[in-house]
Amino acid sequence: MNKQLLHPSWQTALNAEFSQPYMQELQAFLDQEAAAGKHILPAAEQRFNALRSTALDGVKVVILGQDPYPTPGHAHGLSFSVQPDVKPLPRSLGNINKELLSDLGIDNSHTGYLQPWAEQGVLLLNTVLSVAAGNAGSHQKRGWETFTDLVIRTISQQAQPCVFILWGKQAQNKIKLIDAERHEIIATAHPSPLSARRGFFESKPFSRANAFLAAQGREVVDWTLP
Repeated sequence: MNKQLLHPSWQTALNAEFSQPYMQELQAFLDQEAAAGKHILPAAEQRFNALRSTALDGVKVVILGQDPYPTPGHAHGLSFSVQPDVKPLPRSLGNINKELLSDLGIDNSHTGYLQPWAEQGVLLLNTVLSVAAGNAGSHQKRGWETFTDLVIRTISQQAQPCVFILWGKQAQNKIKLIDAERHEIIATAHPSPLSARRGFFESKPFSRANAFLAAQGREVVDWTLP
């Protein structure tokens, strides 16, 4: 694990974790997977992209995902985001774009590359930061959740209020880590085609997030993608 891949603010906050036994065990597991010929996604240098792109003191919104896309060429370390040249978009991401169009009239259907959001303070965090190609969920319960739970608690302890967008039951299991008295929690159905029509569509997460940020005197997010 290379903590130098994190933004300096996150290196300071999480420095002690990299020497913890669970992280050593996680690294050993990843080494074993690689030695067995497994293709691990995303590439090691992209695994901490969320924590490199968004400084701790700059977090405005957290959008919590599960694990990276298991399709080679898709994942690059940001939840729900894909590499710039990916077409067609994953269906969950397509539904996110549909809801954004309905909510704010912003048409991002041309891309699924969400890096500009991350650079504005939207922490696009998966609860698990790696996966074996073609095998969704394959790196769950190996230690990543302990690490990302600490990330969530660390944000919750920050002085500046922010928004946690929790889509689906797995993300909503993290509510217990968040100080709901200071932060805004937007919890709805997941944008997956299996559940989007059961409470994701018309939930207006983007305008609600910006309304909360504005009420707190924080700069809102421009959700438009180039």
